[in-house]
Amino acid sequence: MNAMSGGPVDAIDGWYWSGDGLRLHYREWPGPAARPALLCLPGLTRTAADFEALARRLAGAWRVVAVDLRGRGESAWPKDSLSYVPLTYRLDIGRLIDVAGLDRFVVIGSSVGGLLAMQLTTAHRAALAGVILNDIGPEVAADGMARLRANVGRGGSWPTFVHAARDLAARNAGIYPGWQLADWLGFARRLCRVSATGRIVFDYDPRIAEPFRLPGHDAGADHWAAFEALRGLPVLSLRGALSDVLSGEVQARMAGRLPGLRTAVVPGVGHAPSLSEPAAVTAVDALLAAVLEGHGGGDE
Repeated sequence: MNAMSGGPVDAIDGWYWSGDGLRLHYREWPGPAARPALLCLPGLTRTAADFEALARRLAGAWRVVAVDLRGRGESAWPKDSLSYVPLTYRLDIGRLIDVAGLDRFVVIGSSVGGLLAMQLTTAHRAALAGVILNDIGPEVAADGMARLRANVGRGGSWPTFVHAARDLAARNAGIYPGWQLADWLGFARRLCRVSATGRIVFDYDPRIAEPFRLPGHDAGADHWAAFEALRGLPVLSLRGALSDVLSGEVQARMAGRLPGLRTAVVPGVGHAPSLSEPAAVTAVDALLAAVLEGHGGGDE
């Protein structure tokens, strides 16, 4: 089996319980038990669906586990919106790591998922085999943070996925300027669901915006210290060339503070790359090859 190429593998839905009694969901694509798994953490309003293309490409060669954070996708919504905070997310992910038997894993985190990936060094540093940070760093650019806070929790309701795709294209044209309608339709299907009334709506609890918009919602988190705790691991920083969240200056500082950091810029996209772009595929595969080299793996 080629180290980076999988074969047709059916996804499996998995479930587990949070410490406060929520039924949470993850999606798994099986792969060799001898290799580290790939643990995929989505962005603030996103779901496991964001990683389906990556999983289809790598499953069979790698075990891929993609998470629906609480209040997203197939995971339950809590009664208390103030549980939508990084500490609770990390506790939920810790439970998943135990339930899914992820003794050794590479974590792939997009946006907020990347911040959570860095914070896993607190309790799971020994289990980490590598880290991929997709368009996120220890500092978030002010313009990008303002945009995210303004957009999260915004309503949306459309009669069809095509209507949703056209509206999302108008809202986000500067992020993916090269996308065509088919790309936006795929984006809409990843971001939205069909409601009980038959309308197309966002696939997350809009109340996730409540704590995210509070000043100091992540107070006490030292992201630079967490990032530097990755020293000695294969780590990749991906940045969208048009990103308003991860600046080139911060990515350069990351490289200066973490020896051996791999960096890549994905041309023509903003926040965040889909991981299907050629530059992203090349960089991800190179990082996974480095993981295998350090793990004693290779073609199997």
